[in-house]
Amino acid sequence: MQGAPGYCQIGGARTVEVMNSLLSPPTARATATGPGPARTPTHALARWGLLRDLEDPRQVIAHITPNWYASVMGTGIVAVAAASLPQQFPGLRTAATAVWALAAFLLVALSVATALHWLRHRTTARRHARNPVIAHFYGAPPMAMLTVGAGTLLLGRDVIGLRAAVDLDWALWFAGTAAGLVCAVAVPYLMFTRHDVRPDSAFGGWLMPVVPPMVSASTGALLVPFAPAGQARLTLLLCCYAMFGLSLLASIIVITLIWYRLAMHKSGPAVMVPTLWIVLGPLGQSIAAANLLGGVAHLAMPARYAGAMQAFGVLYGVPVWGFALLWVALAGAITVRTARSGLPFSLTWWSFTFPVGTVVLGTSGLALHTDAQLFRVAAAVFYAALVMAWLLVAARTAHGSLRGRLFLPAPQPAQPTQLAQPAQPAAVC
Repeated sequence: MQGAPGYCQIGGARTVEVMNSLLSPPTARATATGPGPARTPTHALARWGLLRDLEDPRQVIAHITPNWYASVMGTGIVAVAAASLPQQFPGLRTAATAVWALAAFLLVALSVATALHWLRHRTTARRHARNPVIAHFYGAPPMAMLTVGAGTLLLGRDVIGLRAAVDLDWALWFAGTAAGLVCAVAVPYLMFTRHDVRPDSAFGGWLMPVVPPMVSASTGALLVPFAPAGQARLTLLLCCYAMFGLSLLASIIVITLIWYRLAMHKSGPAVMVPTLWIVLGPLGQSIAAANLLGGVAHLAMPARYAGAMQAFGVLYGVPVWGFALLWVALAGAITVRTARSGLPFSLTWWSFTFPVGTVVLGTSGLALHTDAQLFRVAAAVFYAALVMAWLLVAARTAHGSLRGRLFLPAPQPAQPTQLAQPAQPAAVC
């Protein structure tokens, strides 16, 4: 089997090295590349302290990777989760609308930066697309579009009007769903045919390409009331349920592999530990999707099926919510243990936001359909944790972005010395 250039020929050691270099924070990257002469930036912005870690402001778009869209996802989910909370209080909706506007701005800015990146740095962009680590994060742009679209319908309607909000949400939903379905097929295909995958390769990022259809299912439920009655509305509902199943079964497989890797090969490098929280994404989002779809099923399905679909949301959601609590405890314990010895900042810290936000959505859905005080309180607790995590990660990201540090390129991993030794054969791909 033909391997991906530069990866498959040298086995798992290459994958681990690539993962460390690409997901590590820029300060660690500088250390990994070895000492070199410090260069003083000469561009005008550096005089004001902006992008002072870059030699040229144009470097901002030179190494844009898809995991930057996790910042849109994490910001957008703060707004969407606030609008979905069972307990509302004065000022919450206004604050959530402001956060949605920020997420929308970030989506536009990153989309422009990504387009310029592909136009001016096509070779680098193609290398990112072939990379066995970065490729998984191409699931982030579709989820970013879907999240902002949902926020537009729930909150943006107060700013731009209901008709414009519905139209914009339809556009973002179709674009995000199409891109997400392509990603859900293309990235696993590359894994199966080209990427070098070892028993210790599994990490939370493997979920990124298969979760977008689940986000489409939950956000699509919001659009069911706005779809034309009859076959169009029925088709939308059934397609959302189909995407629910597609993502759910694929996620179960990946979560099993992550559990195996943790048991057999432990938590791995510190920079990868935040990605353990991504597991909460399909768990919380599936609970939310099951309850949202069940709540609108009566608009398209006969009563005998609609009632069962609504009951399914609770019967499925409560057990999965229990497993989500287990994973929160495990991921939290591993994160605290890692932080004691050093947890360097990187864009993987955004894994502390969106997955937790999906748990808020799922818990809010259970509270709505059961009227249980347990879920009302839990939703508020999870949302408070989400806001604190978002404030921390957003502040660190803003600081690194203004300095330019987060836009620095990842180093090329060194070739292992074993390649020069005939006694160490290359892996057969």
